Amino acid sequence: MTFKPAKWPRELRSQEWYGGNSRDNIYHRGWLKNQGYPHDLFDGRPVIAILNTWSDMTPCNGHLRELAEKVKAGVWEAGGFPLEVPVFSASENTFRPTAMMYRNLAAMAVEEVMRAQPIDGAVLLVGCDKTTPSLMMGAASTDIPSIVVTGGPMLNGWFRGERVGSGTALWQMSEDIKAGKMSQEDFLEAEQAMSRSSGTCNTMGTASTMASMAEALGMALSGNAAIPGVDSRRRVMAQLTGRRIVQMVKDDLKPSDILTKQAFENAIRTNGAIGGSTNAVIHLLALAGRVEVDLTLDDWDRCGRDVPTIVNLMPSGKYLMEEFFYAGGLPVVMRRLGEAGMLHKDALTVSGESVWDEVKEAKNWNEDVILPVEKALAASGGIAVLRGNLAPNGAVLKPSAASPHLMQHRGRAVVFEDIDDYKARINDDALDIDETCVMVLKNCGPKGYPGMSEVGNMGLPPKVLKKGITDMVRISDARMSGTAYGTVVLHTAPEAAAGGPLAVVQTGDMIELDVAARRIHLDIPDDELAARLAAWTPPVPMFKSGFSKMFVDNVEGADTGADFAVLKGNRGNEVPRDSH
Repeated sequence: MTFKPAKWPRELRSQEWYGGNSRDNIYHRGWLKNQGYPHDLFDGRPVIAILNTWSDMTPCNGHLRELAEKVKAGVWEAGGFPLEVPVFSASENTFRPTAMMYRNLAAMAVEEVMRAQPIDGAVLLVGCDKTTPSLMMGAASTDIPSIVVTGGPMLNGWFRGERVGSGTALWQMSEDIKAGKMSQEDFLEAEQAMSRSSGTCNTMGTASTMASMAEALGMALSGNAAIPGVDSRRRVMAQLTGRRIVQMVKDDLKPSDILTKQAFENAIRTNGAIGGSTNAVIHLLALAGRVEVDLTLDDWDRCGRDVPTIVNLMPSGKYLMEEFFYAGGLPVVMRRLGEAGMLHKDALTVSGESVWDEVKEAKNWNEDVILPVEKALAASGGIAVLRGNLAPNGAVLKPSAASPHLMQHRGRAVVFEDIDDYKARINDDALDIDETCVMVLKNCGPKGYPGMSEVGNMGLPPKVLKKGITDMVRISDARMSGTAYGTVVLHTAPEAAAGGPLAVVQTGDMIELDVAARRIHLDIPDDELAARLAAWTPPVPMFKSGFSKMFVDNVEGADTGADFAVLKGNRGNEVPRDSH
């Protein structure tokens, strides 16, 4: 940790708008004064933007307006000038074709909001899956002092005495419906128990994973990730975050000071320990690209391979985020990693202290929730990165959510050309498939879906479910919800729509999966694979205009974060000139 705080007082960038008595300065100040702000607020104190992803159509973030008021209180207390700014909110619940298609758009919007307005520091008020990475990506590109505070998870769901994990229970119950184990009436009753308070998914899905990644990276105050959305301590965290960002501006503590290679390695290992979502792979690769940190899929495998999964949460385990918080939350996990020599202890955090200073005294209050290493859910958790002739650029699998007996498997491919083909055929009892087969889904990657939807955890055919089988090997270029589970190979790159080998897999081909050897192989001769690829023709472009066309034309592969190349490493862009 080598950070040296900047000299204070000094002139901040907001003074280009508000300082002095020129016509332009008076123009900017005068209009803002119509909100009732007194003149002395423009005296050079830090202007803090609260970038709020609240939206009625983003239910995970439905309570963020209340939290924003707490952030404002903290900013006022520390001598800053808080201004709340609504930003693009990519809702996981409502966006079609998928919220992932709009992550890059949201990041672009946030970047331009920060670059083009009189902002000295930013509080990134986030929650729902894509809101956390998109705001961090935008903030990283501007490199203006920024800090994350998340909305927190929902309280536990309960149905007939059993925990109901958001998302996870949905997948389980929908499979039970197809298997004839659950009635539609019971399913509708269970719906009422799934989301019983404000907040994000209460499982270790993508929202909780990305909240944990923000904390592990050092971009949020220690303890932020797990506090339930309706707990009073979530409001306290918001207020403390408001206070802290003012000092960060004075010190000039920026994302580039925090988002180092060591910070990303800490996050990767933390992801393995918590059994985090495979979506974190794409988001951290994209974020690293914004700060020009050389992070690759191989780093994910190298850093995560030997990390035991010690957080006993759904979908990998038994409990939910509420219990994780009561047990001590992420600081306990990071302390365990530090004690095991798996943490860069001197990595800097937004607190101004090292990560180890933040977590070294953390206590575990429930060893059934945060397990001892010898009782780990998976001895080698993390994310397995697979390669072979089916995925030359890599594919990923989450071992903690997979079935041990399928981690080495050879089976006959049953191919679905796209998600519509899958939906049309999967429930047909005439489908030639059994539990030994490998389900293959094409054209669901960044370009192919478009946006790379969370359809990789394809539901099993009813004819297999009725035999009591609950898992099969599934391979696609799609993503999988962090709340889902199964032996699912994801993010296969290059994707089918870009002409990757996945595009030419045929029903009846044999596919070999060997997770221990990190191998995924299409068992056909090399010359036949080459001939198939030579005969392949790209799909007809679906879009002729708008952001959809821009996305498909510019998005890169999942193996590098599915970002736009033009947005990487653009921190050198200057503040736009004043036009008044």
